[in-house]
Amino acid sequence: MEAPVFEEIDPASDCDCPGCRHWRRVLPHSRAGRALAHPAAHRALIVATAAASALGAGQAAAAPAAAWHPADRPGVPAGDPPDTPQGPRAPLHGPAGQPATPPAGTALAAITRTEIIDRARTWVTAKVPYSMTAYWSDGYRQDCSGYVSMAWKLPTNEWTGSLGAFADRITKEELQPGDILLFHNAADPQKGSHVVIFGGWTDAARTAYTAYEQTPPHARKLATPYAYWSDSAKYLPYRYKGLAPGSTGSTGSTGTSGTANGAPAATAYPGAASFGPGARGEHVTRLGRMLAARGAARFYASGPGPRWTEADRRATEAFQLAQGWRGRDADGLPGPGTWRLLVTGRGEDVTAAPPASHGVAGYPGRAMFRPGANNPYVTRLGRQLVRKGFGTHYTTGPGPRWGEADRRGVEAFQRAQGWRGGAADGYPGPETWRRLFS
Repeated sequence: MEAPVFEEIDPASDCDCPGCRHWRRVLPHSRAGRALAHPAAHRALIVATAAASALGAGQAAAAPAAAWHPADRPGVPAGDPPDTPQGPRAPLHGPAGQPATPPAGTALAAITRTEIIDRARTWVTAKVPYSMTAYWSDGYRQDCSGYVSMAWKLPTNEWTGSLGAFADRITKEELQPGDILLFHNAADPQKGSHVVIFGGWTDAARTAYTAYEQTPPHARKLATPYAYWSDSAKYLPYRYKGLAPGSTGSTGSTGTSGTANGAPAATAYPGAASFGPGARGEHVTRLGRMLAARGAARFYASGPGPRWTEADRRATEAFQLAQGWRGRDADGLPGPGTWRLLVTGRGEDVTAAPPASHGVAGYPGRAMFRPGANNPYVTRLGRQLVRKGFGTHYTTGPGPRWGEADRRGVEAFQRAQGWRGGAADGYPGPETWRRLFS
């Protein structure tokens, strides 16, 4: 949809709010810095219409002010349908690919739950950009239903109106990693239709789960309230008909059948003897691939696998440290707990080691938290605000894009320290960071 003609109205340069005072001090010579500095900037939309000329050259037309709408989380704002239009059924690689309809009697490819999640992670790791017209190198269309078609290894690119034919309806209680939550708006498929891959429950009450989905700007994995951020009651759970035998055991945070770890046989912990110095085999290779998909790829110069190396130990240690584990729990050797988090897609991903700024470990500097910022430190800040009890302003987050919900959460934390005025402007400085993460 074409946007109306508009122009940005910058705030007055002599504004004395804490944010403007700060950026005039930090970026006195940066026009870009001043343009982004005002924390309460509003956009004035000046719509070009023929009626405007009737006001005359000497009479100014009042421009309607549009309130600044923060992007607390990339993707779907609460209450709005996801902006994920999709193409119809299509062959692989687009029009030049194979026929859109598989030959009669074609059997569905057998695939395990682990394979489905591993395939879903490949697009998340590659940050495949969202598109309803482009096709990724594997042949699948880069929209939400193309993503599920890829994860399920379907022979064609399906859409939300046809994915149900490849699956069976199940209940919420039966959901397991690799299943999907599907909303097809038959009345108007371009409004609200969407599908996500279920990656496992994130809490014992089953109120939230890990969702793998293709949505603007790119494929992502995100903790999501059940059944979705919007149109929740319209999302229905489905299970792929071609699921390989032996991968139907219960899983999730409350699952108990299958193995002693609560994981299905296909994801069972292979034992401590499979890892460590001298170990070699498919389990080492699989461990390395899972670690690389969770952000530890930088530790591998080649591989991973099949022989255990120092790279495997360091990558495993980094993943364990990302969970907040220390001491013997972060020794770089995968135990049942480490393995369970990896195979189910739970826990925290490995992130780049944050720099130290102003003598505060992990504090990345003020520039990471200004309007327009989009980086992992914003996500980390938001999650810590939630843990500390200052996440009430989030409706659908937190995420990597700095928004008003982040600023208000920081401001509430600063005020809880007894700070006022410019010291509680909602922008985290080194002391705010130190106290928040202490």
